Amino acid sequence: MTAATAALVQPVTLVGLPLTSQFVMAPMTRERSPGGIPTAQNAAYYRRRAEHGIGLIITEGVLVDHPSAGHQTDVPRLTEGAAEAGWKQVTSEVHAAGGRIAAQLWHLGSRREPVDGYASWTPATMTGRDFDTLLSAYAESARVAVRAGFDAVEVHAAHGYLLDEFLWPVTNPTLAHRDFPAEVVRAIRAEIPSCMPLIVRFSQFKERDYSARIAETPAELATVLEGLRAAGADVLHASQRRFWEPIFDGSHLNLAGWAKHLTGLPSITVGSIGLTRDFASSARMAELLDRRARGEYDLIGLGRVLLGNPAWVTLAAAGRHADMNDYYKTDEERYF
Repeated sequence: MTAATAALVQPVTLVGLPLTSQFVMAPMTRERSPGGIPTAQNAAYYRRRAEHGIGLIITEGVLVDHPSAGHQTDVPRLTEGAAEAGWKQVTSEVHAAGGRIAAQLWHLGSRREPVDGYASWTPATMTGRDFDTLLSAYAESARVAVRAGFDAVEVHAAHGYLLDEFLWPVTNPTLAHRDFPAEVVRAIRAEIPSCMPLIVRFSQFKERDYSARIAETPAELATVLEGLRAAGADVLHASQRRFWEPIFDGSHLNLAGWAKHLTGLPSITVGSIGLTRDFASSARMAELLDRRARGEYDLIGLGRVLLGNPAWVTLAAAGRHADMNDYYKTDEERYF
């Protein structure tokens, strides 16, 4: 291990939370929780990544405490009872491996089928009572997250799901209630310890529209992000498809770079990192680390590469590039 690669597994701190490295496991839907309840298999899956140099694990999207949140039966929920007990097992295993873990709170919004008598909610269809109902649901799931032993909470406000629908002019043409994501952040902040990091994941692109944008200019983005910061967000997780691409003309900064520049908050960058084994020894890897060293962002998110490479960070740190696997779509069917 050289001095340069050793830096990959140097401890860092995020809003007072000590982490074993600068790397984050990005949330990825796995649908391996029967009836919404995490199992010992889930605990082993997350622990394995913590054992191999991931400083902070962000869970797959976890449906908040309301039937309207989603229709999938194998996506985990964050509710009291059996699901809470399952998550306690997960957090205990991650902590035993020296890792930290955040629960990502998720509501699918209009991207899902109606469930249990609830129509798909959108910014145009929600009423005052609906807003109160969902604020209570997010707050309750945040309380469960604390009891289950999570180290942080992340709000999923990206990719065209419910909260992002309020930010995107295509799904919210009048921009009515555009501050609802900030209201959710405020409700969660009131339910978790002041020292617990509250992360917000946001994006320009959507799962069904890669060209989508919630902000055409830095000023527009500042309006959105400042509202989240003022509501209690501690960290901004900026999801983009390719981390190296500038997000606005006239600046090299990516989305995470702009988030940090505009708010002063720590940011997480993510986007097509490490998908081939050659990445770890490439100029792109050097660029990724150099931009972090210069303060453009604070942490680095790894997503799909970790499905087939649980030890990606430690292998990269040891220079064992030949032992890494390229990412293939079929990796998404694996669970180890």
